[in-house]
Amino acid sequence: MAEQSNGLMGSVKRLFATLTGILATRLELLSNELQEERLFWSRMILMWVVALFCACVAILLLTAFIVVAFWDESRLAVLGTLSAFFFVLAGLVAYSIRTKSRAKSKLFSASLAELAKDQDQLGT
Repeated sequence: MAEQSNGLMGSVKRLFATLTGILATRLELLSNELQEERLFWSRMILMWVVALFCACVAILLLTAFIVVAFWDESRLAVLGTLSAFFFVLAGLVAYSIRTKSRAKSKLFSASLAELAKDQDQLGT
């Protein structure tokens, strides 16, 4: 009878160790997903700052372009080209931000998939 309880206790200990390992793995996966989401939003904020900066520079250059409109022709070409460049750059960054922000967030998708696998293996 002592052998059976030792075997039973050993089995319970192994089960507890397995469950603890599963829980630790899931928490690490959750931590990774949170880190990825934080990194995504940090990049989005940086891209918005770049777009705003480019738009401001474009407006300043466009204003200078209008002021200089009646001066030498070479200045007009340079200011017009720079204004167009920053407007296009701001538009591209804004379009990129819009596209990325409309993408479905995959937050916790890997964790949920792993938990579904665990449930299937446990037969629930």
